[in-house]
Amino acid sequence: MSTHAELQVPSLGKVTVPVGIFINNEWSPSSSQETFATINPATGEKQLDFAHGSAADVDRAVKAARKAFKTTWGNNIPATERAAALNKLADLMERDSDKLAALESINSGKGVRIARDADVADSVACLRYYAGLADKFFGQTIPHFGKEKFVYTLHQPIGVCGQIIPWNYPLLMWAWKVAPALAAGCCVVMKPSELTPLTALVLCDLAKEAGIPAGVINTVPGLGATTGDAISRHMDIDKVAFTGSVVTGRRISIAAAESNLKKVTLELGGKSPMLVFDSADVEEAAAWTAMGIWFNSGQDCCASSRVYVQEGIYDKFLAALKKKAETVAIGQPHDEATSFGPLISAGQRDKVLGYIETGKKEGARVVTGGQKWPKSGGGFWIEPTILADTTLDMKVVQEEIFGPVIVAAKFKTEEEALELANTTSYGLAAAVFTNDARQATRITAALDAGTVWQNQYALLHAGVPFGGFKQSGIGRELGTYGLEAYTQVKAVHQNLTQSVEWPI
Repeated sequence: MSTHAELQVPSLGKVTVPVGIFINNEWSPSSSQETFATINPATGEKQLDFAHGSAADVDRAVKAARKAFKTTWGNNIPATERAAALNKLADLMERDSDKLAALESINSGKGVRIARDADVADSVACLRYYAGLADKFFGQTIPHFGKEKFVYTLHQPIGVCGQIIPWNYPLLMWAWKVAPALAAGCCVVMKPSELTPLTALVLCDLAKEAGIPAGVINTVPGLGATTGDAISRHMDIDKVAFTGSVVTGRRISIAAAESNLKKVTLELGGKSPMLVFDSADVEEAAAWTAMGIWFNSGQDCCASSRVYVQEGIYDKFLAALKKKAETVAIGQPHDEATSFGPLISAGQRDKVLGYIETGKKEGARVVTGGQKWPKSGGGFWIEPTILADTTLDMKVVQEEIFGPVIVAAKFKTEEEALELANTTSYGLAAAVFTNDARQATRITAALDAGTVWQNQYALLHAGVPFGGFKQSGIGRELGTYGLEAYTQVKAVHQNLTQSVEWPI
């Protein structure tokens, strides 16, 4: 197969894009010659065939990464050189932002404006943040041993890291993984989602143009059960980082443990609660809730998918949220006005519709939505949906739907609200809406979640750590914590005066 193909893109015309495997700064087909196809979420039509990386391809990528780590990257060069390379890559991404956004949009189904102004812009910001941190992480001096010895610690890069990213934010999740790894001095073997591999491959050429040495970034597209498993089980990969479902995260943990006990960072699913108290501004709370659940068409691990509203404003809040649902900017991905595109696949659409039907059978009330968008054509849209009057035992309340569906219920007291919020196996995010500052502080401390927003929702920043409690993950990404996740600590004991007598 060829390593490149032509793709018709609405805002760009016919574009040549990579569809092969990127190892050692060179393109190649799969060693097995196998491919897999992607589907356009807006049309349901086949888009491109991509190389399906085999275990042999993963092994080749790992060898390239290990060689780079030992010679041209890691501690072999000043951290300022790694920073310069990341900043150059960020500049190139900014230069090509329109192209990257158009490709992200046609591959994932998100609105092109959102892809450009959010996904590309936030990815550039993430690279620049970690470029700034590359020479700013330090060990400790431990001068507590008098004249006997001097002790200090070194924070060193872990080594070769496997990285497996999801389909909901392909470009941004690439940046979240690659930027801290490279800043710390690690080399990577990247596997993008088989549903959205396009932008991860396009970024390889930009990385090469930025002067990042061969072997530092290697990208092997393929299926999770084959390529992803090969990465997770490889004996010369030192760490694997994954964003995706709890089920897959568990499989990766097992594979990592059964192989070389490699380090694991997992950012997994969520069923994030929003608590709206009587003192809250109803319109403001409804607006933030709408963004939290319907941004990216609800395909977000920290989506505000459960909302609990104090009984005094419950009906008023649902009315306000219904208006937000019915005025969402739903449309074609290539339309600049669109902020709500199709779901990623027919399978995901049908899964979400199945949850809606289950919710109705279990007694939930459909306030709005609950069906395919009438203008879907062959695409995978579902209307923004509100299921009200839900109870804890309902499947739609306990399980992550990963679509534009929010479940709502009322509560009386603060204690009841917390019980409802924390009765879940997830713990990725949460929010509280109240004009009582003391109440906000109490609720925030009591919520079982890695991120809690007060009177807002969904806004993240490269400098702020992100990760989950419970089954929502292990470790943290972003901020200085995200950099630490790609380093390991070495304690050094320098003898000054001590001696040893033998035999002891």
